[in-house]
Amino acid sequence: MNYWLVKSEPFKYSWDQLVKDKKTIWDGVRNYAARNNLRAMAKGDEVLFYHSNEGLAIVGIAEVVKEAYQDPTTEDTNWVVVELKPVKAIPNPVTLADIKQDKSLAEMQLVRLGRLSVSAVTPEEYKKVLKMGGV
Repeated sequence: MNYWLVKSEPFKYSWDQLVKDKKTIWDGVRNYAARNNLRAMAKGDEVLFYHSNEGLAIVGIAEVVKEAYQDPTTEDTNWVVVELKPVKAIPNPVTLADIKQDKSLAEMQLVRLGRLSVSAVTPEEYKKVLKMGGV
C-alpha cells in the first residue's frame, strides 16, 4: 500500500463535503507531477485530506476506490482522475505549522513542494501524522 496527500480549498471542496457525498472523483489536476501521482495511486491506497488556504491542516483520511482514468472535465487525454471515499476524520487536525515544527517531517513533500496538489507520503510520515492527529 502507498500513501498520498491531496489538497483542497475548503470553500471549493471540503472534507465535510466528501463525507456527505460518500465518494468523489478527484478532478481538475493540471500539474504533471500531481498527475503522475494520481496515475500511481492504487485501489486501497490511503490518502491524507488537507485543507489548503483556509485551515492549513490535514483533517481526514480517504481511500482510493477507483484507479486513474480520463478526467471527464477535459478532452485532453493527458489528465486523469481517481475516485476517493472518506475513511475517517482526524480527531486533532494536523496543521502545516505542526508539520514544519517536526524535524522528522522536514522532507515531506507537503513541506518541500508546497504548491503540489497531490503528493506522495512515506509510510513513516503517514504514521507520524496519524499519531500527531490522535488516530
